[in-house]
Amino acid sequence: MKKLLFLILGILIILIAVLLIRTFTYPFKKNSSGTKSGWKAMKNDSAVQRFSGGLKIPTVSTGELGNFDYSPFETFKEYLRNSYPLVYQNTENYEINKYGLVFRLKGNNPNLEPILFLSHIDVVPPGDADIKNSRENVFIPNDKPLSPITKVAADWDFGPFSGAVANGRIYGRGAIDMKGMLFSLMESMNNLIKSGYTPQRDIYLAFGFDEEVGGAKGAAQIAVHFKKQGLKFEAVYDEGGLILEKGSVKGINSDVAVIGCAEKGFLSAKIKVKGLGGHSSMPPLETAMGKAAIIMQRLEDDQMKPIMTPLIKQFFDNVGGTMPFVNRLAIANQWFLKPVLLSQLTKNNSTNALVRTTTALTMMKGSDGPNVLSPEVEFIVNFRLLPGNTVKDVKDHIAKATEGFDVEIEEIDNTKEASAVSSTHTKSFTIIEVGIKEIYPDAIATPYLTIAATDAYKYQIVSKNIYRFMPIKINDAERQSIHSTNEYLSIENYMKMIHYFEYIMKNYDQ
Repeated sequence: MKKLLFLILGILIILIAVLLIRTFTYPFKKNSSGTKSGWKAMKNDSAVQRFSGGLKIPTVSTGELGNFDYSPFETFKEYLRNSYPLVYQNTENYEINKYGLVFRLKGNNPNLEPILFLSHIDVVPPGDADIKNSRENVFIPNDKPLSPITKVAADWDFGPFSGAVANGRIYGRGAIDMKGMLFSLMESMNNLIKSGYTPQRDIYLAFGFDEEVGGAKGAAQIAVHFKKQGLKFEAVYDEGGLILEKGSVKGINSDVAVIGCAEKGFLSAKIKVKGLGGHSSMPPLETAMGKAAIIMQRLEDDQMKPIMTPLIKQFFDNVGGTMPFVNRLAIANQWFLKPVLLSQLTKNNSTNALVRTTTALTMMKGSDGPNVLSPEVEFIVNFRLLPGNTVKDVKDHIAKATEGFDVEIEEIDNTKEASAVSSTHTKSFTIIEVGIKEIYPDAIATPYLTIAATDAYKYQIVSKNIYRFMPIKINDAERQSIHSTNEYLSIENYMKMIHYFEYIMKNYDQ
């Protein structure tokens, strides 16, 4: 018995030693700073005013298949033309499907594949929250900047389509999502043209107009047009990742620039569950609603298995060096501790979304009366597919959860597979890292999985190098204001975003 105990003890000591050695020697990414202080934002009141004017135009997209009021989009097109005459005069520019906008700045070398920058014109509805200050034409760019918000506001400081500039901020629906990027791209191209710079390769800008409702009429049609023209892009850059302020990601003691190299897929299923209807005074032993509840419980209790994909492994390899010892231990020893690591990651809604196809029960409908048994109950479940899982996998998962019940299953909305994963071993990715160091030298730049859907997905038919990143540094509360109340972009973030895109355009082939 003693020999057995000594043997077990010896094995434990060896195991602990191996775990510790691997943790202390694991090749976590070293975060080397670039310029000590980074590029200092230089305020440009004219650029801010042009952006402010664009926020005043209510280019709201709602409803299915992009059926909404397009008159503001006509106004927006004219506004861009009047605001950036140099861009219009010095580029090949045209419309796709009337409201999609494309700009091509011609380069010196036609043998080089072009690069493409994306944004979208449309914004989500502003909601019905109260407005604290209804003044119009507020433009006070020299205000002392307020500290960033720490929680999502209940009211708008200024009207959602006021384009107000005050407190060091530019307020309005779409300030972050996505007119900030659109106007910074126009400003960047305008600056290049004004300086007389000609790029080596063609630079394209493409702006969709229905991204918030699926992008079928905008980005999808632009991508098809490019494909028909025989265009192939060396790189495509779109929204997706941000620079998350220190503390925004639990356990990571640094600013983190997350660069989306892939995005999750999408499947929403309407599940109709059949049962006996009638009066509630004589209910059957199992009602349709009770059956639906069992299925929903199955879907939540037995979700699709978590997976440590290569992309997320790379993410943790990059950020793990700044995490507490226990986290580093688990990341460095996944050969032994992967089940423990995945178990911890799935306990948090943010990290859970990185390692599994998520399940969200979103809508339900039963009878119209409190004493009426509906013969049919329906509910909707939304899945966001992890790269590595397929639409077929999800359908099989639903079939297992509904086994034994009389159901009808209907796919709704825009079912799509998870995107391809773009390589991080490309010039297209490296220039992002260099550009980030130019403005935020202490941020950790890392590949990441974009959870939400973007227009970038449509451009897989014309490029294999697609990256989703917007160079703005915001905290968690500011991030939550996207699609919520009191959306704003700081003037500093806007100036840095212009500089970043100008830097990428100018230095891509240097």
